[in-house]
Amino acid sequence: MAAFTTVLAFDLGASTGRAIRAVYDGERLKWKEIHRFDNIPAVENGHLRWNMEALLGEIRIAIQKAGKTDSLAFDTWGVDFGLLDADGKLLEDPVHYRDERTKDWPQRVAQKIELHSLYVRTGNQILAINTLFQLLALQEEQPDLLRRAKHLLFIPDLLAAMLGADLTWERSIASTSQMWNPVAGTWDLELLRQMGMDPGLFGAMTDSGSIIGALPDSTKIIAVAGHDTQCAVAAMPVEEGERAAFLSCGTWSLIGCELETPILTKESCDSGLSNEYGANGRINYLKNIIGLWLIQESRREYARQGEEYSFGELAKLADEAEAFHCFIDPDAQEFVAPGNIPERIQKFCRRTGQPVPETVGETVRCIYESLALKYRYALEQLEGMTGKNFTILHILGGGANAGLLCQMTADACRLMVKAGPVEATALGNILIQLKALHAIHDIDKGRRLIAVTEKITEYAPQNRKKDAWENAYHRFVTMMQMEKER
Repeated sequence: MAAFTTVLAFDLGASTGRAIRAVYDGERLKWKEIHRFDNIPAVENGHLRWNMEALLGEIRIAIQKAGKTDSLAFDTWGVDFGLLDADGKLLEDPVHYRDERTKDWPQRVAQKIELHSLYVRTGNQILAINTLFQLLALQEEQPDLLRRAKHLLFIPDLLAAMLGADLTWERSIASTSQMWNPVAGTWDLELLRQMGMDPGLFGAMTDSGSIIGALPDSTKIIAVAGHDTQCAVAAMPVEEGERAAFLSCGTWSLIGCELETPILTKESCDSGLSNEYGANGRINYLKNIIGLWLIQESRREYARQGEEYSFGELAKLADEAEAFHCFIDPDAQEFVAPGNIPERIQKFCRRTGQPVPETVGETVRCIYESLALKYRYALEQLEGMTGKNFTILHILGGGANAGLLCQMTADACRLMVKAGPVEATALGNILIQLKALHAIHDIDKGRRLIAVTEKITEYAPQNRKKDAWENAYHRFVTMMQMEKER
């Protein structure tokens, strides 16, 4: 092993991408963001799409800025994909998971296969955005495109291939697709045939931490855990003996825990819990919750109306607003698509017979409190399914910077919150590269490294607010039950 190992981590989210250069000397890890860029989808040919050429251009700029590195790797959001023809050419820009083409597909699939059975076979929460439903919508709308396709690659694997890496189907990103069997650890080929899909689109699975190619200057290209959530969990600074859950908190909130084996019961399906594959070979048993997207899109709407707010200013206005005024279900269908989220929150509150938020502060506080209460709701589901009793919640990612949300989460969930690292996803990407290069022994050693080098902030539940949060939670659960019965 060289005295210094240098890696470049690309962490692409649903609105921005970052390139982080890290150097490890065998004891200490130093890293720096060297490039940040927008990831703005656009409507093309009737669908919301990702601009892959623009992304590749930004990636090449970052590679130049980084100078010589030993390796690079990509992590991104899940479920989305690109199609390549027999010459390896991308047939069209990938469609964004927020595109409305899949809206009714879970119900349509239920006419072919019982959804509980689909869950037993794939382990994924039944969400319209999942790859299987995207493919079925594509099969109906553009059958000629699918016939021309030779390979399907998920976004991190696609970006690596565009740099010259081997065609790769990394296991963690594949586990978000509703086509991966968590017991067998590979594609459910029978399901694909049953749905009319060509199994030839999918190659053999690649494990996280595999070297899959190189740049012309010999920089290795590594398949890390391509799904950003799994990279974030890889960097969770969990201590031995902790009864810990995690919350990867960014545009999406993914709350869960690590298990040795998947849970595939009807009750787990009805609770909307997913089994995804982690970088360390464990199952990350989790729930997808719409997260800071609600804040991000509200901020964009206020800007469209001529009111510019920083995230800090929005949090201050929320902190000054009346507590427990009203709540939403963050995962209600009306909050999925881009647009006027504040107006949709008002409509939701009117429909559910609650006070309507009128000010910016009231709206943002409604979002934060609703998220904190939904986290407790999900944790109780996780505890019920696993038999675990969590005492620590690790908040990973950008949400660790949101102090008000972290404190609300500690209060609502009645447990200690450890917030950080903020750059958990990129750090997980880095740790997996270091392991692939034999610079560290395993993910657990990497976690210990993160625990001593990164800032972790603790938030304890405030007992003086306990009764208020309990009352709020009962109101929230009642509202959720009424929505379910609608």
